[in-house]
Parts: sequence; C-alpha cells; structure tokens
Amino acid sequence: MDFCCAINGLAVEAAYSERSVEGIFRPLLRSLGQMQKEKSRRILAMLAAPPGAGKSTLSLFLQKLSENDPALTPLTAIGMDGFHCYHDYLAAHTIVRDGAEMPLSRIKGAPETFDLGKLRERIEALRSGADTPWPLYDRTLHDPVEGAILVTGDLVLLEGNYLLLDEPGWRELRTLADYTIRIDVPEELLYGRLYKRKARSGALAPAEVERHVRGSDIPNVRRVLDHSFDGDLNLRMLPGGEYVLR
Repeated sequence: MDFCCAINGLAVEAAYSERSVEGIFRPLLRSLGQMQKEKSRRILAMLAAPPGAGKSTLSLFLQKLSENDPALTPLTAIGMDGFHCYHDYLAAHTIVRDGAEMPLSRIKGAPETFDLGKLRERIEALRSGADTPWPLYDRTLHDPVEGAILVTGDLVLLEGNYLLLDEPGWRELRTLADYTIRIDVPEELLYGRLYKRKARSGALAPAEVERHVRGSDIPNVRRVLDHSFDGDLNLRMLPGGEYVLR
C-alpha cells in the first residue's frame, strides 16, 4: 500500500505490504480501539524506534488507515520532535563528549537536546483527556513550531526515538502510556536511510553529511537500540523496509 505524507516540512513516500497491514497494523488499531472503548477515556500509545526507522511515516500511515476504515477508532498521530530545544539555546550551551566540550547544537537529536520536562508536562495533559496544543518540528526552520496542532481525539499515538529509553528521566515516560510499541532496525540499514534523509535538505556538502551521520545520528541509534525497554508490541524492520514481528 503506497503512502505519501509531509513530515517536518518535507515530503515523504513509503509503501507497506499487505502482510504488514493485515497481519500487524490493522489488528493493532483494532486492539487499541477496543481498549479505548473498554476504558471509556483517551488512550495514549507510544511508538519508539531509532532515528531513520520510519516511525513518523508509519504513525501517519496508521492514522490514515484508521480514518479510512469505519470499523476502526480514528487515531491521532503526533511526535516528540517538536520538543527539540530551540537552536539558539543549543548553540549557546555546551556538553562534554569524549573529553571535549562542544555546543549542544553539534549533537542535536540526542536526548540532551530535548526539553524533557516540557514533553512530560504535555504527555500528562494528554493523559488527562484535555484538548492539548502540540508542537511540531520544521526541518526547514530547524526549530519547533509551538501549538501547531490541537490534539482532541480519544486515541493518540505518540512516536519518538527515546520514549522507551532506559535512562534517568526518560524511563518514567513509558509509565504514562497505555500501550507501547518498539521497532528495531539493524544499524547498517539505518546508516543509508539517515544519510539520504540528511542529504535531502541540500544544506550540507557530502562530507558534512557523512560527519553528521557518523558523529551524531549513529551514536543516537546505538543508544536507542542498546538502552531501550521492550514494548508491549515489538517489531523489526527488514532491509526492504517491511515491518515484521520480532
């Protein structure tokens, strides 16, 4: 099933096999919808995966799938990218990595470059059932856009790299979810996907793209793969981009 969408200001295309759609995704949506009916309140699911795993695209595909099937409960897909700290803040603050002090902007995308307190506050607002303003991240602006959408639905899917991360502060987030999903992808497969994504902006020379992917994205990939909790549902991405049960 072909799917097109816009993510962080960029157009994205994807394709999902009938086996994945009918064997994993539609049953998942049915299960979440049934949970919502049984609990009679907003249900929050979290989907965690390393950078480049296609989680944002998959989340929006699940939203479309739910909206196009009257037997399913409509799902609202949102992401944690809008909780990046602003670039000016990242440029003005530093972190020590491998014995060297560097601006946070050099490792943008790492857990330390997100406003974790603000993210948790908004997740708790979602859990309360309140209509909740939600920020989006715009890759063309390189900054969040506050209040870009208003979350009002009864079934919400939040996606992000670090939602299942087993580190102080982050590990508490999963206790706020009704259901969790984890996707694992081999590091060597993610490298190519991350390189293409970074190169698409056209803002960096090939050598700079390589430096960013090797120095920033891949360390984040390893951090997610090596230090995250399992989910209630665990998936694996194959080289062709298909998702299967792990």
